[in-house]
Amino acid sequence: MNKATIYNVAYAANVSLATVSRTLNNPQKVKPETRERVLRVIKELGYKPNAFAKGLASKKSTTVGVIVPDMSRASIAEMLNGIAVEARKYDYSLLLYVLKNEKVEEAEMLREVVASQVDGILYMNDEINEEQYALLNTIQDDYKVPIVLANTLYPYDNKLVTICIDYFKAAYEVTNRLIEEGRQHIYLLTTARKYMVNDLKEEGYLKAMKEARLTPRVVRTSGDISVNTIHFDELFKEPGIQIDGVVAVRDSIAVSFVNSIIERSKKVPDDISVYGFQNTKYASLSRPKLSCVDIPIIDIGAKAMALLKQEIDGETVDVKFNVLPHSIIERQTTKSSVE
Repeated sequence: MNKATIYNVAYAANVSLATVSRTLNNPQKVKPETRERVLRVIKELGYKPNAFAKGLASKKSTTVGVIVPDMSRASIAEMLNGIAVEARKYDYSLLLYVLKNEKVEEAEMLREVVASQVDGILYMNDEINEEQYALLNTIQDDYKVPIVLANTLYPYDNKLVTICIDYFKAAYEVTNRLIEEGRQHIYLLTTARKYMVNDLKEEGYLKAMKEARLTPRVVRTSGDISVNTIHFDELFKEPGIQIDGVVAVRDSIAVSFVNSIIERSKKVPDDISVYGFQNTKYASLSRPKLSCVDIPIIDIGAKAMALLKQEIDGETVDVKFNVLPHSIIERQTTKSSVE
């Protein structure tokens, strides 16, 4: 079975995907020498055109590709609601792609998204490293598919339109609130896997702890309750362990930790104050109700779609890096909410 793709043809012929498409569909619009080179490569590779190759030069599809890391998270579902409501205003449809952890799969999926002839891409994956960011820029620059980063970011460059909150500032603020409560042994519960937004939360936490001359304590765990429960059990078994405050990078991690506290007959917030991050449904459903950083997740989704529509229409987006305001919701897991 021949697996040659239009990407292989474009690379071997040293032309763009659009040129390959024009060679197949409108050969009269391609210079004779270029057309001959592309056709020769097609023959050599045994490439057979598919719908993508035939449609690259077509009009807009009124479809947007949405790439998400995990559909099980409440925050992802809420953001999709915001995106969907805004997309309906423009009569746009959404194509949803769910990523797993493998980088190879991500590269292939991005190619699949482009091949689907979407007009633009909303990228919501947690992690963006240098290689991934370069790939996203290639898609936008070479294939002319606009991309907006929604609730994720690559802080070393602002070439791609981005919308999120100030994660560093938010973590710094809630850590200081625990310090103002008089907490001395404050832990940060973050993910073992590296995520850019969680790195920023950690930096904010560390800054607040350093300024207060307190010893930072970072626990790396998982959002999976079957995993983090084991980690919390091990933490409480450490000799002389002292914990009186916690900042968790996700609501689900915070609620799991609160359950571990209660199982040990400790009181929240009398013994330990806890902040979560996101203000998802878990925050209000937990008992006690969780204090947390409120990320305007639905607004981020709607704004991301609106910005992408501007990009699709060829309008200039004046501000590439867009920061929406966050707030801090005090409920029952911190002392300031009960005093």
